[in-house]
Amino acid sequence: MKKSLFKPSRKFTLFSAFVTLLNDRLSESILLPILPSFVLLFDSKASTYGLLSCTYQLAQFTASPFIGLMSDRYGRKPVTLFCITGSIIGISILSFTVLFDWSTSLATIPLFLLFIARLIDGLSGGTAATATTILADISSPEKRAKTFGLIGVAFGLSFFLGNIFVVIFAKNTNNNFIIPVIIASIIPIINFILVFFYLPETKPQNELNKSTQILKNPLKQLFKVFKEEKIRKLSLAFFIYFIAFTGLTNILIFFLQESLNWTTKASSGTLVVVGVIAIIVQGGLIGPLVKKFGEMKLTLIGSGFILLACFLLITTPQENAIVNIYSAVSFLAVGAGLITPTLRALISKKLDGDNQGSILSNLQGLQSLGGVLGIGMAGRVYDDFGPKAPFIAGSIILLFMIYLIIEGKNNNISYN
Repeated sequence: MKKSLFKPSRKFTLFSAFVTLLNDRLSESILLPILPSFVLLFDSKASTYGLLSCTYQLAQFTASPFIGLMSDRYGRKPVTLFCITGSIIGISILSFTVLFDWSTSLATIPLFLLFIARLIDGLSGGTAATATTILADISSPEKRAKTFGLIGVAFGLSFFLGNIFVVIFAKNTNNNFIIPVIIASIIPIINFILVFFYLPETKPQNELNKSTQILKNPLKQLFKVFKEEKIRKLSLAFFIYFIAFTGLTNILIFFLQESLNWTTKASSGTLVVVGVIAIIVQGGLIGPLVKKFGEMKLTLIGSGFILLACFLLITTPQENAIVNIYSAVSFLAVGAGLITPTLRALISKKLDGDNQGSILSNLQGLQSLGGVLGIGMAGRVYDDFGPKAPFIAGSIILLFMIYLIIEGKNNNISYN
């Protein structure tokens, strides 16, 4: 493996991990507003859109435990490079697909290619988990929530940039999607070069190649987080949260375009707002807020914001819905900005250094599995019970997550 050209420094390591997280999220942020309008050219069912959307999540769920073990055994850097390569291939196929103006008689071809692109990207989709592990490697437990805020900054910045590209370049025909997608294709290439030459290995050399674990059953490996009593309820709450959140965010754009007849540009505007708020909350506010309130309280406060967002979406009128929609996505962004880093930090603080990689990757796998279930359920509920039904279901799931956290506290499980 090529050695870093620079002397390892925490700032440069943070930058490399941040670009890796940005690469992981940017393709998602560009695809999210484009995918519904592209799918609606060939199929109007939310369940079809849901199946396509959750392909990435399902593939990532399958591969994440293996990727986590490999990062613990062979190091963060080689695993990160492997994952970025998969992103390059997946985005390239995606770019090829949206380049053409497909006729409806050839509907199966573009949908098949999109499935393949998402599958490849998902199978190598350990960039977020590995980058998160790098952040854990270089952070002390008490500063981990603040460091994990970089995940939210990358999430917000990618949402902002990705959707700005869509707003500027997307037109009424799918041919024009290629410009923002080409921009997204350049990001993983830059990411690969940066990591290959400059990222230091954050796993201590004397700890590499020591792991004797063999991945026999991905599900068994993934759910071992529930065997750890000290993180069991938090891990289940983490899983429950991403069922609700991923289902809500993925079906929202489909809801805007299919039910309210918003254009791709208009729906992308809501995601720009999400990006800006995520950058502000997780980039500047999360550190001071954690010091003042603690991770557990912020998780509960964030849940309240998302519940309020669901209420606004449920009560959205068919006409003149702008106030409801933009208020809802603002509350959704604030809630996610508070919950995501604090809940992950609560779990990470209870782990020792030897299994940070495998546990955090398993959490990434749980996030992916939650996304699969959330997206699939949201699409089916949308088709069977109406456009607003997924937001009602999401509220119920979030209430269960809140119960798990409060129940854990009542059982004398310390969260801070």
